[in-house]
Amino acid sequence: MVNFVELQKPLLHGLMKRAGIRPYTAEIEPGTVMNFWVPRETIRKPDKKARSKDETVLVNPTKPVVVLIHGFAAEGIVTWQFQVGSLTKKYAVYIPDLIFFGKSVTDKSDRSPAFQAECLVKALRKLGVETCTVVGFSYGGMVAFKMAEMYPEMVRAMVISGSILAMTDSISGETLKRLGFSSSSELLMPTSVKGLKALQSVAMYRKIWFPDRFHKDYLEVMFTNRKERAELLEALVISNKDASIPNYTQRIHLLWGEKDQIFKLELAQNMKGQLGENATVEGIKKAGHLTHLERPCVYNRCLKRFLASVHQNEADK
Repeated sequence: MVNFVELQKPLLHGLMKRAGIRPYTAEIEPGTVMNFWVPRETIRKPDKKARSKDETVLVNPTKPVVVLIHGFAAEGIVTWQFQVGSLTKKYAVYIPDLIFFGKSVTDKSDRSPAFQAECLVKALRKLGVETCTVVGFSYGGMVAFKMAEMYPEMVRAMVISGSILAMTDSISGETLKRLGFSSSSELLMPTSVKGLKALQSVAMYRKIWFPDRFHKDYLEVMFTNRKERAELLEALVISNKDASIPNYTQRIHLLWGEKDQIFKLELAQNMKGQLGENATVEGIKKAGHLTHLERPCVYNRCLKRFLASVHQNEADK
């Protein structure tokens, strides 16, 4: 039987290519590869006289780099499909699939956000990226925070949506209890149409109807590598006593759906207080956890305004 979500992939890939990005697989080391969509102009066909006709030539980006990091329930271009076309004119846009999403895999046993950040930075360096602004959503926001902490020389600024510095015991327990789920896996890795509808219900402000067939197809396509992803969720939660707030030097913009039920706007406001004067908070009305998908035009305006201010500030220095 035809899977309609799988059937839409060529269309989405075509739209991404029209927006100016192309797929590329970066081998970080033997056994670990990360899938990307990268700026078209950074990939060149090999010279006809080259020994290996199959070897792609990579060129360093010439525009300011923006890296878009997805959340837990979808891979990169599905998450950021409404942002790409708005950014590629002025920015070199890189969209990774984190390890165990899409076709990104590793034979290593580490499942921590720090390992995701390490793999992402190594891959970006192989792609010629020296500095970037990172935009992270949900799980991707936690990876972005780790990336900025571990590699401050690479990350010049961050935009974080629907995420937190770290998933502590207390935050995890309170959030799951409030939402009515017994575990993070039950919430973020549904196994049934009913479970996927429950996730959709808490993630979106607007209640949008989809046929059960769509939910079944989505479960089949987007929730692969279940064992490894369950391990990612286990590695995400840390003890309260191990939680600390790094001294970030980067500007951090917390761009939030005002009706986010998973990580409420109040949490973002508290986080701003913890992060200090380098952090700002901006709420988007009538949007939930998936604010970039529910209100993409508003989200894109806010995002581009912040990106422009980052590069204007650097130009003024």
